Amino acid sequence: MGLKLCLKFFVFKMIFCVILLSISGSNLIAAPKSYPFKVTTTVGMVGDIVKNIVGKKGKIKNIIGEGVDPHIYRATRNDVFELIRADIVFYSGLMLEGKMGDALIRVAMKKPVYAVTQLVNEKFLLKPAEFDGQYDPHLWMDVSAWKMAVKAVVNKLGEFDPANKVYYLKRGSKYLSNMEKLHKYGLKSIGSIPKDKRVLITAHDAFNYFGRAYDIEVKGIQGLSTESEAGLKDINNIVDDIVKRDIKAVFVETSVSSKNVKAIIEGASARGKKVVIGGVLFSDAMGNTGTYEGTYIGMLDHNITVITRSLGGKAPVLGMNGKLSKSVR
Repeated sequence: MGLKLCLKFFVFKMIFCVILLSISGSNLIAAPKSYPFKVTTTVGMVGDIVKNIVGKKGKIKNIIGEGVDPHIYRATRNDVFELIRADIVFYSGLMLEGKMGDALIRVAMKKPVYAVTQLVNEKFLLKPAEFDGQYDPHLWMDVSAWKMAVKAVVNKLGEFDPANKVYYLKRGSKYLSNMEKLHKYGLKSIGSIPKDKRVLITAHDAFNYFGRAYDIEVKGIQGLSTESEAGLKDINNIVDDIVKRDIKAVFVETSVSSKNVKAIIEGASARGKKVVIGGVLFSDAMGNTGTYEGTYIGMLDHNITVITRSLGGKAPVLGMNGKLSKSVR
């Protein structure tokens, strides 16, 4: 089976999964039997939303840990157990957790399972040509768009636990206020980078929403999914751009191999152009649990600060809140 045919089959299967999940989740709204009720989430960005909204009313178990690539992650036996024992499940959606689709569908037949991106207006979503017209799943890179995911969690928790609906609304309002502060920090910081230097070169296409939101050109060496491979032509094209535009820094990601980024640096060096690694960015996974970067706001604060300072813009060494665990050059 050819690569294109395989991709189309995968896309068709995942669309079918999304339809089933949306139908199942909407039909299974049940009040918690006790507190704290059990919530299982897939990726850290979703888990952090739920943590901020649910507070002490729920106990959260996140499946995909820091530094792990959700595009290729397959649910283990223990993961399935955590999904089964949960009272309610939240996942990102838009095919981010593609290989977990079957497990999520099975669980959705018995309990509420929700994609936090399920209610996002289509006008906010990007459709990369390389992914056969399907949506880019990395919505959290645009803080203003990710707010819609927060609102979805607030709504679904309120439906699941109506006795505490006001509680979730209040916590959601506070979290959204912090996100608005982060969004404004991104606009100001990235906007301080000289326009001709505002080019973000990363390991894969996880930053398209970031680029649109904060007016920075984005070039991913790999495609939208980390399962795709960057060819020699892709690498040479980016090297050409680096040399022509005098780009001084490229970036690696915590959840993606750095081999292609290193190939870019070597290719530029062979043509007499010195390029450095501007920093390590969080793309498909947050930082270590228990750290500031292990939160959604800390993750984006880190990315914004690293990108800004590495490309010649102005941002505080320790980030928006002065909490970054390592000072940024």
